[in-house]
Amino acid sequence: MRPDDPNQQQRRVGAPLIPQRSLLQSQTPPSRDTNASAAAANVVRNQLDNIYDGHTSTPTPQTTPVEQHAAQQTPQQSIAADSPYERTHTTAHPAAQSDQWKQYHSAWQDYYQKYYERYYVGEVYKAQKALEDQAKEAVPAAAAIAAEKPQPAHEEFTKDEAMYDLRKKLLGNIQESAKKVRKSRHFVPITAAACVVVLFLFLQYNRILFANVHAYISPGNIDPVNIIVDPSETVAVSPEPKLIIPKINVDVPVVYDVTPDYDAQMRAMESGVAWFGIPGANSKPGQVGNTVLSGHSSNDVIDRGEYKFIFARLEHMQEGDLIYVNYQSKRYTYSVTRKEVVKPTEVSKLVYETDKPVLTLITCTPLGTSLNRLLVTAEQISPSPSEAQSAPATSASTEPVKIPGNSPTFLQRLFGATEN
Repeated sequence: MRPDDPNQQQRRVGAPLIPQRSLLQSQTPPSRDTNASAAAANVVRNQLDNIYDGHTSTPTPQTTPVEQHAAQQTPQQSIAADSPYERTHTTAHPAAQSDQWKQYHSAWQDYYQKYYERYYVGEVYKAQKALEDQAKEAVPAAAAIAAEKPQPAHEEFTKDEAMYDLRKKLLGNIQESAKKVRKSRHFVPITAAACVVVLFLFLQYNRILFANVHAYISPGNIDPVNIIVDPSETVAVSPEPKLIIPKINVDVPVVYDVTPDYDAQMRAMESGVAWFGIPGANSKPGQVGNTVLSGHSSNDVIDRGEYKFIFARLEHMQEGDLIYVNYQSKRYTYSVTRKEVVKPTEVSKLVYETDKPVLTLITCTPLGTSLNRLLVTAEQISPSPSEAQSAPATSASTEPVKIPGNSPTFLQRLFGATEN
């Protein structure tokens, strides 16, 4: 078929080959004849074949059974058939026409679906291909850049550097945790409770802390003058009563004018060491009998006095160590003979028969407590013991006496205790 053929266009426009709907409808639909339907289908098929095969000759019109039926209708029937109000809904071939339209639309839908599928798949493939090409081009470029860039040398850490880095990290973690704790709403009451506990422990056990510190640093505070002591009795000394122990760096005044009761002893030991003169042990330097001197090894920080730790290192004395006592402008030298730990109530350990001048030093032990008493006994070696005078006679006392010790601790003060 040629598009510029006027006859062909005229036939297509003016003479439709497919019968119109008005010709196929009537008030009373004719009975369907199988042969008539087949004949009409053949006519349509021949016309379509002629169009697509390129034939331009006008086909010979043939009268179909539908046209014959329309020609046999009366004018009234024709008018009724053309009127839309007189038409029925019965078509000549309703089932065949509906199936054809469904197939027609299905074919087009399938066509467009496959077309767009191929189109988009192709576009995706092109984009993927372009990305792969770009990646292939970028790999050599990146390798070239990496080859040109100098690589940093591997740093080896020493042991000290590694330890420093570890300490720095731990310190940072601790500081961060401390910040979180300080921001917590429980920080203030917990801190207050901890401060109260620390304060309580300090008040109760401060004497232990300070006594041990004093015992540790005392050897470094030794005065060389106290170490070199002339034991000769002809050496002129001060009339001030003193006790000198070079080994443990002791150079302390002695208070002789004191009674053996607890309160008097505690007041006297604020000024040095106190003479503990009891019946049977009431001699003084240069007299036959036991001369007893008591001093603190530790005491509470709130107590008065400069000699609260004067005997903190007395337990370091050994047999043969020398002790010097200045009394009435004369120096007496003693040599340690024994050490003994007794209970505070064992006063009998101080009273015994002797024909020599003896010196006994008393303090509390263990260090920082008053559980027991340490007795360090020494015999006079200079001047000669044979020149010693007899001790004054005293009457035996029936009043119970306790070896002096420390002041009460914080808890003892809190609950009303007066002695320790």
